[in-house]
Amino acid sequence: MGAERPAAETMNARTLLCRADELPEGASKGFARWGVFVLRVQGGVHAYRDACPHYGDTPLAWRSDAYLNADGTRIVCAAHGAQFEPSTGVCTLGPCLGQGLTPAPVTVAPNGDLWLEHRLDKI
Repeated sequence: MGAERPAAETMNARTLLCRADELPEGASKGFARWGVFVLRVQGGVHAYRDACPHYGDTPLAWRSDAYLNADGTRIVCAAHGAQFEPSTGVCTLGPCLGQGLTPAPVTVAPNGDLWLEHRLDKI
């Protein structure tokens, strides 16, 4: 018999996405490497996993950084036409009505850096 493996430990990690001032009001920006996108609406910064709840892992944007409708009031899934409330991620129109986008935890540091907070499992 081999040695018993220790239980997995969870560690917090942070990934620098961009500077918050690179994200003007009514704009969105995707980070394909981490499968998330961020947006600034009504002065707040929000982040979500880039996957429509209607169908598995379908990305929302129809082109790079194009997550919002023309007037910047809704997140739109290019594949399904679903519309989501930017501050909550809840679907307000479309095939996944009432479902929601998965939030991605981000923080804005005092120096303006925008960080993605995530967990790493260490074995």
